Amino acid sequence: MNASARPDRTLLIILSVIGILVIVALAVVFSRGEPKLLDEATPAGVVQRYSAAVIAGDEAAAVEYLTPEAQEACERFENASTDNLRVTLVSTTEREDSADVKVSLVTSYEGGGPFDSSEYETEEVFDLVKSDGGWLIDRTPWPLTVCTNTAVK
Repeated sequence: MNASARPDRTLLIILSVIGILVIVALAVVFSRGEPKLLDEATPAGVVQRYSAAVIAGDEAAAVEYLTPEAQEACERFENASTDNLRVTLVSTTEREDSADVKVSLVTSYEGGGPFDSSEYETEEVFDLVKSDGGWLIDRTPWPLTVCTNTAVK
């Protein structure tokens, strides 16, 4: 009987180790939280806040980060869905009066077959200009464009 007790004990140890690994993995996933906010006085920080506002659907907050020219030059068109959009900082090039912030835009899609990609990734650039000691966005990538004017051009 001692031999039959040993496999039960081994199975119990294996299941316990698997259970602990699952709990650790869940703790890691759920403890990630929100991304760290970058300094709003930097071009990357402005782009981060603008992008978050657009994805959240807060156009009023997003417009605060645009130059007046960017607000007026917008042409009304069907905006891309931001429901499954992830924005990741790639690089920042800062000059005295202007800056470029390159981001990776990843859109996730549901469905698809075994060889279909469920994500589409592209790199886009925000153009920023210095204004009153801070940074404003002068040009946005089209998936993150906010139009405040209602006139169709």
